[in-house]
Amino acid sequence: MSTPSLQSFNTFGLVVEAEELVSIASTDDLKKLHDSQAWAQRQLHILGGGSNVLLTQNLSGLVLLNRIQGKKEVYRDEQVVHIEFGGGEIWHEAVTWAVAQGFGGLENMSLIPGTVGAAPIQNIGAYGVELKDRFVYLDAFDLDSGETRRFLKNECEFGYRDSIFKSWAKGRFFITQVCLELQLHPEVNLRYGDISGVLEQWGIAHPSIADVSRAVIHIRQSKLPDPAVLGNCGSFFKNPVIPETQFEELKARYPEAKSFPAGEGYIKVPAGWLIEHAGWKGHRAGAVGVHEKQALVLVNYGGAKGSEVLQLARDIQADILDRYGIALEMEVNAW
Repeated sequence: MSTPSLQSFNTFGLVVEAEELVSIASTDDLKKLHDSQAWAQRQLHILGGGSNVLLTQNLSGLVLLNRIQGKKEVYRDEQVVHIEFGGGEIWHEAVTWAVAQGFGGLENMSLIPGTVGAAPIQNIGAYGVELKDRFVYLDAFDLDSGETRRFLKNECEFGYRDSIFKSWAKGRFFITQVCLELQLHPEVNLRYGDISGVLEQWGIAHPSIADVSRAVIHIRQSKLPDPAVLGNCGSFFKNPVIPETQFEELKARYPEAKSFPAGEGYIKVPAGWLIEHAGWKGHRAGAVGVHEKQALVLVNYGGAKGSEVLQLARDIQADILDRYGIALEMEVNAW
């Protein structure tokens, strides 16, 4: 059992305490806890890297830290290899390991904070690639029944930063293993211009997956603050998807409005553009604020409370809805 302080277990660096904190290193640890009735009638919370949660209060009950490690090859043919990663593996370390092996498919998601086990919950993604593109299955421990269940891709109902683990299965399953399909003969994905622009600056005409990973890391570090220096959890809001007709009205009012295609009849509007255009970029209210370089990032300048971050987020949501008629949805889970 560990210290009840959660300050080092959330990337906002918020001073919050847990009633009880237990580190889980294996499925057996979960089974023993379940069989011992250690969590009977108690509220349960699951933490991975703490990079996508906003802790607004002390947590009662039991906080389970996912620290299940491991990498295991479970399938291979001439084109792909399937690797099973422990849910507690650090996501970026899993990416760098895959790149070092010459396994392609994850490099565009370099430097995303958090753990492998948390990745399917959000269906994390960056620079034209989402977790679902590489996903095969995951194993999860049912905290109610005490049994382990395997979820295939279609069962997870992946959407934009979404899955069943944010709806009916939220908080019920502890993800122990995630199996990903990686390419043995990688084809680099340069669809996002930022990557190709950096590679061009570096004089790399025929990039490898390692080159792409380095470019993504360079871009992210130039735009996003390091949580170890300035408390934050990366992108705080989802990019809203709106009907084309609504976007046409927005474009008529604001010709400079940015957008991306989002399927037939829909347009994705960058939340960062909306927030910056509304004048929030660099805004500060006491110990909390909007980052000066990236309007999607809310930050803790030191000593902030989770409730203050949440209030800032709600103020931004209200302003964006009032100005543009667009509802911003938080990507972060507020507890």
